[in-house]
This record gives sequence, structure tokens and C-alpha cells, in this order.
Amino acid sequence: MRVSSWFYQAYVSVFLGGAAVIAGALLFQYVGGLQPCELCLDERWPYYIGVPLTLAALLAGRWRPLLIGGAVIVLLIYLASSALAFYHVGVEQHWFAGPTACTGGGGTAHTIAELEAQLSAAQPVRCDEPQWTMVGISLAGWNLLASLALAALSASGLHGALKGEGA
Repeated sequence: MRVSSWFYQAYVSVFLGGAAVIAGALLFQYVGGLQPCELCLDERWPYYIGVPLTLAALLAGRWRPLLIGGAVIVLLIYLASSALAFYHVGVEQHWFAGPTACTGGGGTAHTIAELEAQLSAAQPVRCDEPQWTMVGISLAGWNLLASLALAALSASGLHGALKGEGA
């Protein structure tokens, strides 16, 4: 049985969409000057893994077991990305407690030396305060929407690969 052409159309879209998201994040950082928080950096990992894996699935040829296995992994990666982005949005909205390293929950100084060390330390970028929004949606929110769209496209491509029609 052959793999459908829909698989390739969907996975080209997943590849281009994932590459655009990570390129946008890097542009915001290195051109726009927005420093990422700890959660923002964590949210990039699914793209660092998913984009090359999607490309590998596209270049694998028409060997169905490899394509289907790769498609399942890509789908799981973007579902995990959606969950991580949802968590970050929840931290920004104060629905969830965020990591103490980036939500202002620092320790208490017991000596003058500890206080001086805390005051002179570089302040991390806060995870619970969006640095940038567009139409009221933070970058974490946009990542959530992108991750959900990429997961849906991945699922659609997987469905096409499983159907094996229209090759």
C-alpha cells in the first residue's frame, strides 16, 4: 500500500510551520531584543526536535512503517509542545505556579553578604509576565495556537499515511 499525497502536503506544512515558529522566536530574541524566560527556552525544544524529524519523514521515501512511526513521533512532539505552551500561558495568567527561578519567588537572605549577592545577581526574565503581546495574546499564547495547529496537521498527515490513498 502506498502513502497518500495528503501525507506529504500535510508534512510539508508541518515542516514549514515549525521552522517559521522557531525562526520567529529566534528573530524576536536576536533582532527584536526580547530575552526569553526559562519556559520560553523550554518551549523551543519540541521545535528543535520536531522540525528536523519532520524533514527526515519527508525525505524517507515511501516506506510506510518509517513514515507512520515518524508521523506518530511528530504528532506526540507537537502535543507535548501544546501542553508546555498551555502551562506557560497558565503561569502568565497566574492559573499555575511557575518555576521559582523565573517567577520572582527568590529565597530569603539571612546575612548581609547573602543580601548583597542577591541584589547584585542578574535578574532572570520573568515567566509570569509577558514581555510582548499582539491582540492581547502573549508569545506563549501564540505558541500554544501554533503547536495545536501543527499537532492537528500532524494528525491529518498521519491519517493520510494510514489510509494510503491518492499516492
